[in-house]
Amino acid sequence: QVQLVESGGGLVQAGGSLRLSCAPSARTFSSYVMGWFRQAPGKEREFVAAINWNGDSTYLGDSVKGRFTISRDNVKNTVALQMNSLKPEDTAVYFCAADSRNRQMQSRARFQYDVWGQGTQVTVSS
Repeated sequence: QVQLVESGGGLVQAGGSLRLSCAPSARTFSSYVMGWFRQAPGKEREFVAAINWNGDSTYLGDSVKGRFTISRDNVKNTVALQMNSLKPEDTAVYFCAADSRNRQMQSRARFQYDVWGQGTQVTVSS
């Protein structure tokens, strides 16, 4: 079964940085749109960022623009989320997701993504 495995979460102080990584278990993911979502306790899962198949187009959620960057390396088969200037409100479980039906069109809609990782916890202390 194809999987997405996230890593890089942890505890960081406000203003700090973390880099999350997503490693798909199959090379076929190099042709999919990939995304990151997050879910805080008691809240709905929120779109964070998405990237097209070759990395030349990205889409960021309004709350993270200017602070987060999404990138991918199809040779190493990884997708990264660089998070800078972290705030306590960024605290959440972060999920990597794949849209196997799209190479180019990046969506912020959860239902568009059909493969999900288990998530990694990010905690930002004030």
